[in-house]
Amino acid sequence: MNTFMNNIFQPFMSKNKLPNGPEEPELFQLINWLVRPFEYLKECVDRYGDIFTIRTFGFSPLVFIGNSQGIQEIFSTYAKSFDVKTTNAILHPITGDHSIVLMDDSKHKRERKLLMPAFHGDRMKLYAKKICEITDNVTSSQEINKPFLAKSFIEEIALKILVDILFGIREEGKSKQFLSIITDWVNIIDSPVQSSLMFFKVLQVDLGDWSPWGNFIRTKQTVDKLLQAEIEDRRTNRKKLGDDIFSLMLEATYEDGQKMSDDQIKHELFTFLYAGYETTVTALSWAFYWLEKYPRVKVKLLQEIDSLGDNPDPMEISNLPYLTAVCEETLRFYPAVTFAFGRTAKQDMKIMGRFFEAGTTFYPCIYSVHHQEDVYPNSKRFRPERFLERQYTPYEFIPFGGGSRYCLGYAFAMLEMKLLIASIVSKYNLKLADNQPIQPVRHLSTIKPSNGVPLVITGFR
Repeated sequence: MNTFMNNIFQPFMSKNKLPNGPEEPELFQLINWLVRPFEYLKECVDRYGDIFTIRTFGFSPLVFIGNSQGIQEIFSTYAKSFDVKTTNAILHPITGDHSIVLMDDSKHKRERKLLMPAFHGDRMKLYAKKICEITDNVTSSQEINKPFLAKSFIEEIALKILVDILFGIREEGKSKQFLSIITDWVNIIDSPVQSSLMFFKVLQVDLGDWSPWGNFIRTKQTVDKLLQAEIEDRRTNRKKLGDDIFSLMLEATYEDGQKMSDDQIKHELFTFLYAGYETTVTALSWAFYWLEKYPRVKVKLLQEIDSLGDNPDPMEISNLPYLTAVCEETLRFYPAVTFAFGRTAKQDMKIMGRFFEAGTTFYPCIYSVHHQEDVYPNSKRFRPERFLERQYTPYEFIPFGGGSRYCLGYAFAMLEMKLLIASIVSKYNLKLADNQPIQPVRHLSTIKPSNGVPLVITGFR
């Protein structure tokens, strides 16, 4: 009888208690999470297991899940069961009200359906050609035997790709203007000081141009004015509409025949600038580090690329299995972001046998699940072959999130990553400029190599 009663009442007795987690003051937990994210996650997993609660100053308790079973349950749960907009409001100052990443339920589905064609299908062939051309142009100007930072080098390439493919700006004068203004904006987002402000609302005070938040506001306003002028110009002069993503957004219509408003377009462009630039630069910086750190991997990669002969088709390059595995292992080892979009339960639910009340916020932890030893043996070893030996489920390998929130631009991101790597390593001999240890450091939601990965081109292949 007692067992029967306990089985009935156990869910209601246990659901108020969140999983265990660190007990230090909330401010200390936030600082640890900001300053040493990977170490802190590992400490939490080692001590509390693959589901634990972090309580950070200024935020509600966050339940981190680093288990593929729990992540599957989160990703498979009906989207209407979660609130995403409020949970991820920290991104609002960057993206704006109308960003797809801050949309819930039917609005998110409607927006995703409208934007999806810009990142898939035959358009990828056009993008592939432009990615290779831009990469070759930038790389050809790099001096032999002169050290440079992979991060800065990749930033230049990535920004030019964005100006061309995202905005369709090819006129030299206007292109330089866009590059200058957008560079200022992404540098603001990339700044450790500025990115840290996102976690402290009390510091988000405009005290003039000289203040960090004032600088953030003014720079974003400058980008907003630039985009607004371009929207008005293209709406007035339809001949200026091209094959770029910006033009596609201006022409796209929802199922009811309506077009995107100016603010909707601008806010999605801000989102693409943030999500499509910083994460790509981060992933590629790590990729070049691993290729120089593990010569065996690089030799094997070069053999595969060389097997295609001279001047291979970009899409043929993108389908190379070992190149794909190198990119996947890069995204596994140090994922560009440590966790998928947070989700706050709108109703009571059961995850991994635990009961949680409505209002509980879950964060699927990408880094933790990517280092599950039972899924990825010797997880601290960079070994692309693991992706050729086994096909991982969408709950074990999740660099682009999952479920209804799976990254809209994942195919473009992978294409850009693969072609940029292949274009450079197939033509130039690279090596690390020094042997200083490289540590992962946080910049808002991305985890970057601490020293930008110093490289040097020693000659041509």
